[in-house]
Amino acid sequence: MLAVAKASFRAAWLGDLAGAWIFYSVLPLPPGIRPRFERIARFAPWVALAIGGLEALLWWLLAGAGLVPQLALVLALSSWLSGGLHLDGAMDTADGLAAGPKRCLEAMDDSRVGASGVQALLQLLLLRAGGLALLAAAAPWGLVWAALWGRIAPLLAMQAFPYLREPGAGTAAFHRQHWRGLLPELTPALLALAGLSALAGALAAGSWWWLGWLGLVPAVLVPWQLGRRLGGHSGDSYGACVEWSVSWSLLLMGLINWAAGAAG
Repeated sequence: MLAVAKASFRAAWLGDLAGAWIFYSVLPLPPGIRPRFERIARFAPWVALAIGGLEALLWWLLAGAGLVPQLALVLALSSWLSGGLHLDGAMDTADGLAAGPKRCLEAMDDSRVGASGVQALLQLLLLRAGGLALLAAAAPWGLVWAALWGRIAPLLAMQAFPYLREPGAGTAAFHRQHWRGLLPELTPALLALAGLSALAGALAAGSWWWLGWLGLVPAVLVPWQLGRRLGGHSGDSYGACVEWSVSWSLLLMGLINWAAGAAG
């Protein structure tokens, strides 16, 4: 009986991880693994490590090519790896906020992008570019940390705020239906944070064993601010939590890294 329970647990765990892999990225899934889409949000931070790692690798490979090519190509890769899923949500959320409380969800559902959505996209890219420019040689570490915090932010939003749509409605309804509480859903993220901190310490990567934890600030404040203004969260605002947390994390880490270098 215990063996059957363990096998069922492993199958559910692997299925949700596979589901997260193909839902949150365009990366191919190894053959022979059957994805399921129940508790996939908890594994989004693990997918983030892969995405951030590929972004960091490209930044490193482009060293010497100049800052502009590095910024342009890494930002393009970032958008492609996630399939634009979260950027779309960030733009829709901006349009919803601009439309006001009565037309918020209607504006978010509109397939057309409004002026506020375009402005949000521009601001996100500029914040990210500024943060990466300030990080300079430390950008690979910043990319991985920011990607991780960005995927933790929606978990906090799911815990702290109600779902804006009717039960079972919306593309993110399954997150709420299978939610088990913050600690169970956050456990994979905590393991990822511990592992990344240990890796930075083992590689003697300067102060990056703790500097990356600055991303906790936007990962908490962004979902709180959006949830307060919207009165809750939806699939679109979960995506906005990702994008704004990533951008503000990069900028915050970049500013601190630059200030530390200037003081030294």
